[in-house]
Amino acid sequence: MTDTIKVDIWSDIACPFCYIGKRKFEAGVAASGVPVEVVYHSYELAPDAPEDVTESHAQLLAKKMRVSVPQARLMEQQLTDTARSAGLEFDYEQLKPANTLKAHQVLHYAKMHGKQVEMKERLMRAYFTDGRDIGKLDELAELAAEIGLDRDDLVRVLETGRYLEEVEADIRQAQAYGIRGVPFFVIDGKYGVSGAQEPAAFAQALTQARDEKAVAS
Repeated sequence: MTDTIKVDIWSDIACPFCYIGKRKFEAGVAASGVPVEVVYHSYELAPDAPEDVTESHAQLLAKKMRVSVPQARLMEQQLTDTARSAGLEFDYEQLKPANTLKAHQVLHYAKMHGKQVEMKERLMRAYFTDGRDIGKLDELAELAAEIGLDRDDLVRVLETGRYLEEVEADIRQAQAYGIRGVPFFVIDGKYGVSGAQEPAAFAQALTQARDEKAVAS
């Protein structure tokens, strides 16, 4: 009954519901008492985003949703309120829109060094709360160093594109699974949970996976 359940999570760093879903998933894990091994996989919501973004998040959101900038700001406030209910503080005034391709490569680098979960949290907090530019190599290197990764080694790795293929493989796997939006959770390779569900939904899925695994063994 103590077997660890693997949970594969497809998400993007610059995805508010991915961060909110992360917190709700963590609450579900705590409530279930099921030990988990979490592996994060890459998914780009805006792969065509430029490396140097000059517009504000509200301006970009207004274009995407075809609404006015004041309406987009109201949507930001609604997201901020939803995030706060999950224990997160979003700061859209400071937020710097970014292309997340390099950040996804950082996550694969961190995975190879046993720090992917910590890196994911740091990147999301940097983006949504701290106003850090996660599209910039130097900024990513500093964030990685904050959790104990080798700054200079990471810079070399990003400059060579060492983990580009891993990012692309994650995206291909998402397509094979039919994933059209994130966050998306695959529990024990069997059960798919889409979106930022409530903690109870995650707890139920984890408990079911654990019980089935115990019976099978």
